[in-house]
Amino acid sequence: MKYGHIVLVALAAMMLLSGFVSADWLPNQTPENQVFSIDTVIDATGAVDDKSTMNWVIASPGSIPDGAVEGGQSISVTDYKDAILTNGGKLAENKNFDFDSQDKQSGLYNIESQKVLTYAGTEGSHLVGEEEYTLDAAGNYSGTEGDIRCVFSEGDAAVLPSFCNIVSAKSALVNVNSAQVSTQGQIRAVTDDVANPAELNYQIAVTPDANSGSGFAEGTVKTVFAGSIMEARDGDDDNYARDGTTEDGEATWNQTSATNSWKDSTEVTGGIKTMQKAFAYQSGVFL
Repeated sequence: MKYGHIVLVALAAMMLLSGFVSADWLPNQTPENQVFSIDTVIDATGAVDDKSTMNWVIASPGSIPDGAVEGGQSISVTDYKDAILTNGGKLAENKNFDFDSQDKQSGLYNIESQKVLTYAGTEGSHLVGEEEYTLDAAGNYSGTEGDIRCVFSEGDAAVLPSFCNIVSAKSALVNVNSAQVSTQGQIRAVTDDVANPAELNYQIAVTPDANSGSGFAEGTVKTVFAGSIMEARDGDDDNYARDGTTEDGEATWNQTSATNSWKDSTEVTGGIKTMQKAFAYQSGVFL
């Protein structure tokens, strides 16, 4: 555990790839789409139990596979959960959750959530909570069919390689007696253009409750950001044929060529003057 007044951390994981190379290419929308919002406003003294969860799975072309992802198919699995529980005290919370299953361009998202809460414990009461975003994207190799617009590539040779990537951002509040907490999360999991990357963003900031008079937030705050990346090559090395096979005829577009796993964790306990963490992830074919 770390004790102190100031913790300021920013972590960015960006897979920026040029030409037709390995990276996420997301599924597109279904013919029928859903859009909904959930807004929550709470100003209460006493016990509060507030939970939100969502799981979304989408694949294209075709239906969600029972086993292995089929050739030319990609799939996205997204999970979101948020929970706050108090056994007393005063809580003020404003939370907005927005979901849109339609194709999204860069700068737009399928899932967006913002939350601001202020908590002050009384007579030994405290607050616990957690929030988590997960994006799991995978795809089996596919011809680009004109999706890659590069003047140096031949239209019948460009292939999108296989990939299997999962990233997550999680925060936890443990036995918080006094604090103001703000969070924001975004996920893009569906698009109709390979130029738009898979994306997950998350931010959390913890500061003192202005009405507490102590100048410190009190409690424990934890964050965990993690990722596991598997990518194939585009088959354009000297020992690969232009059709994506090796000299012995074995396909290369779905052979693991790179792995990358990482994890960032922080825990702060005691009097917290300021704690901020930001996570940004993108993976896609950049032209």
